[in-house]
Amino acid sequence: MYGIIIEVKVDTNREEEVRNMVTNMIVPNARKHQGIQAAYWLRSLDSDILRAVQLYDTEANARATANRIQSEGPPPGAPVTLLSINTYEVIAQV
Repeated sequence: MYGIIIEVKVDTNREEEVRNMVTNMIVPNARKHQGIQAAYWLRSLDSDILRAVQLYDTEANARATANRIQSEGPPPGAPVTLLSINTYEVIAQV
């Protein structure tokens, strides 16, 4: 299994808009990603960071999704700024 971790900076003045975007746009789009197994969006309690952890069946599917997200970036006018996206191999799980 492989995963990607996406980190964005949230415009804290637009918090409600961020949550709506995740629920109504990002999650439905993620469900369509080739090979996706699970995904979680984590909002930091101590900063303006939001992280998405997405798990994929193959390295190729994880890398393809990461590359697509990196090249597309957030939609124009979005309440977030893409900081990083990295691909990982899952080496253990509970």
